[in-house]
Amino acid sequence: MSAALAETPAGRVFHALGDPTRRAIVERVSRRPLSVSRLAGPLGITLTAVAQHLRVLEGCGLVRTEKLGRVRTCRLDPEGLTLVSRWADECRSLWERRLDRLGDLLAEEN
Repeated sequence: MSAALAETPAGRVFHALGDPTRRAIVERVSRRPLSVSRLAGPLGITLTAVAQHLRVLEGCGLVRTEKLGRVRTCRLDPEGLTLVSRWADECRSLWERRLDRLGDLLAEEN
């Protein structure tokens, strides 16, 4: 990942999703909100490790957590995915314009 992209909100999302454990967490909370302890069980990692992954996911806007009493519940925050979608749309638009220009140049040569 380029240094410029890494410093963007979308870059932080890509960084977070670069880890398979964090992808598994996002996948699980995309189905329904889960407590930290329910997340940790199938992952085979400690609650502390889950909390560290959640901090990264919260920091980039993919997950939100809330604490009610002694239970911390995690849920997907679609805003993080929206950032990636916008980034992909911008890239697609840029490359479509470039390919259109290339097509025009090649058509002129014929």
